[in-house]
Amino acid sequence: MFTLPLLFVVLLEVLAVIFAFRALTHSRTPQGAVAWVVFLVAAPYFAVVSYLFLGHSKVRGYVSARRDSQDVVTAINSARLALPPKPTGQTRDAKLFETVAASPVLAGNKFELLVDGEETFDAIFKAIDSARDYILIQFYIVRDDPTGRALADHLIAAAKRGVSVRFLYDSVGCSRLSRSYISDLTNAGIRILDTNALRGPTKRFQVNFRNHRKTLVVDGHVGFTGGLNVGEEYMGRDPKFGAWRDTHCQFHGPLVQQLQLIFTEDWHWATQENLIDDLNWIMDIQDADQDALILAGGPADPMDTGNLYFNACISAAENRIWIASPYFVPDPDIITALQLAALKGLDVRILLPAEADHWITWLAAFAYFDELRDAGVRFYKYNEGFMHQKCVLVDDQIASVGTFNLDSRSCRLNFEQTAILFDERAAKDLEIMFEEDFARAAILTKPLHHQPLWVRIFAPVARLFAPVL
Repeated sequence: MFTLPLLFVVLLEVLAVIFAFRALTHSRTPQGAVAWVVFLVAAPYFAVVSYLFLGHSKVRGYVSARRDSQDVVTAINSARLALPPKPTGQTRDAKLFETVAASPVLAGNKFELLVDGEETFDAIFKAIDSARDYILIQFYIVRDDPTGRALADHLIAAAKRGVSVRFLYDSVGCSRLSRSYISDLTNAGIRILDTNALRGPTKRFQVNFRNHRKTLVVDGHVGFTGGLNVGEEYMGRDPKFGAWRDTHCQFHGPLVQQLQLIFTEDWHWATQENLIDDLNWIMDIQDADQDALILAGGPADPMDTGNLYFNACISAAENRIWIASPYFVPDPDIITALQLAALKGLDVRILLPAEADHWITWLAAFAYFDELRDAGVRFYKYNEGFMHQKCVLVDDQIASVGTFNLDSRSCRLNFEQTAILFDERAAKDLEIMFEEDFARAAILTKPLHHQPLWVRIFAPVARLFAPVL
């Protein structure tokens, strides 16, 4: 006769077998499949719950306006003909980025680096205060602190002027955001929604598929993206982290329309509403005339867009590839690409923070340093506070500023985006910025076996969790 405990055990074993089969058929790599199968069979009490939270790697049914709307596809093709990039922006590598992004490289942009919290939020608040028709805003983390309240005040003032404000946030990143913050914005007429309001982590067990994008679009005339979220730490006012090194960017021109198209996809996912007819799609052509595109990636893409993005940057390099990322947990294909670039004699540098904000991710990076350093890759540890920027510089031609971290989560599991400039002026701006950051950093030369005992022990263990870091 079956008892309740026995039924529970049988059900658990059945679920473990079902999940193990799913892992075999859906995991990206044989290693990942084997890891899940062994875990599920050997320890079903822990593994079944873990798989419910972490075992999913793709979003089904996410509508991509760039690929699925015929009107949008027609508009994209028309823009490509009307605003062709300069010859230097029509290279084979640029075509690769266009294919990965499902968006064209367009001329007529004006790009500006914003290299700290004060500069970034001064520009953001100025843009919000200038809004006449609408504001589209999205952040992964929003704090109910002085910085978060300052943002709310500017948005509420805009709403009182009759500006339509649509605000997306991520339920995981904003898990500690107060209800009063949301209700204050809502009561002011602002539509503020969790990106997974209809599905995702609020309706399912898993905590993957975070929307890590940071977006601001005002009236279709000015756009922002980059590494900064909304909180006191991003202004360098957190006593734990102190100075906070981050990079955002502001731009005018066709990039703005590309960015707001990505926002409309996220808004549709959250609400099932189509914003395309409500927004300004007239492109403001800028005298700066910089060639650029927005590349967005996420778990709804048929391929791993984030991995393709980093590999495309590395393969495009002929002289140097400089990458700034707060986390370094790359997939094997990126490791190989970095090794090959360094072995060819390219200047390959990775800028990372000396301090940790997520210990397991910070530790996992130590398990990668030695094999890459042996090939000639140089690692710099930023010492003056916490380094959180996500930037890539390729030679003197390609500059990228966005939200992609160099880890598996950003490359496969999160919704991310980056502005990519095919422009010498933008590349020079990034070069100057990187040089200043390298001057505040120290080259990492100590191998793993000379690190403190606790790092030597836990770094290889942390690396085992790389697929979800």
